[in-house]
Amino acid sequence: MLLIGLTGSIATGKSTVSSLLSKPPHNLPIIDADLLARKVVEPGTPAYRKIVDYFGPTTPDLLLPADESSHDGRHDLIENWRPLNRPALGRRVFGDSEERKRDRLVLNGIVHPAVRWAIGMAVLNAYLRGYWAVVLDIPLLLESRLDLFCGVVIVVAVSDPEVQIRRLTDRDGHLSQRDARERVASQGQVMEKVKRVKRLGVRGEVIWNDGGRGEVEVEVVRVMEAVGRGSPKWWAWVLWVLPPLAVMVGVWNLGFMWWEGRKWNEEKRREKSKL
Repeated sequence: MLLIGLTGSIATGKSTVSSLLSKPPHNLPIIDADLLARKVVEPGTPAYRKIVDYFGPTTPDLLLPADESSHDGRHDLIENWRPLNRPALGRRVFGDSEERKRDRLVLNGIVHPAVRWAIGMAVLNAYLRGYWAVVLDIPLLLESRLDLFCGVVIVVAVSDPEVQIRRLTDRDGHLSQRDARERVASQGQVMEKVKRVKRLGVRGEVIWNDGGRGEVEVEVVRVMEAVGRGSPKWWAWVLWVLPPLAVMVGVWNLGFMWWEGRKWNEEKRREKSKL
């Protein structure tokens, strides 16, 4: 089964592309890391408790107001069932200050392991159901190195960051221009992701989404045709019926992606040392 890593940056249109891939003519299952990230921090989960323990004492509005009527009068458990106030948590972790960077690392250290486990279970389920490919919709795919497990990586990009800012403020009316810029910056420059993915050859594709929906639909078809040429469905079925061969191919692909990532990181370090 082919794992297609789908990434981008905030407000580049990744969700639109993901939606298109889930519908005809593609009909691919989508594993949405953002959706899983919400599920793993639902009230009562281990990740939820860790977030409350760390951020709660210094973030008074971390939890949404309690709704006593929804918990059958169990007053002693209400605190454990109050959902996270995501905008308040976002204000704690988005930004360039050292404090916010540290808090962001803490939050990622809590959420990412739980999300990885959920992704693994979802991939296994798709494999057992016989899909030829599955889409891993992960904003920080490259940063978290989950691209190691992907046969193809697709970046959804825009050429102008101001497009991201405008889309984000239009979508989330409560965000100021400053908040929007901080959120865009927190997910890295999308053009850096484009450069990195283009180095992968047939394993890397870019979907440009500066225009409207009609244009991005054409881009999706173009990219999926290229993916199909590089990894045809018949090859996916061969790997499905021959698990030992699938393991060998997977190990080889993991090594290739690891090597490419290592070379990229070394180049970035050399660039920084020259500054």
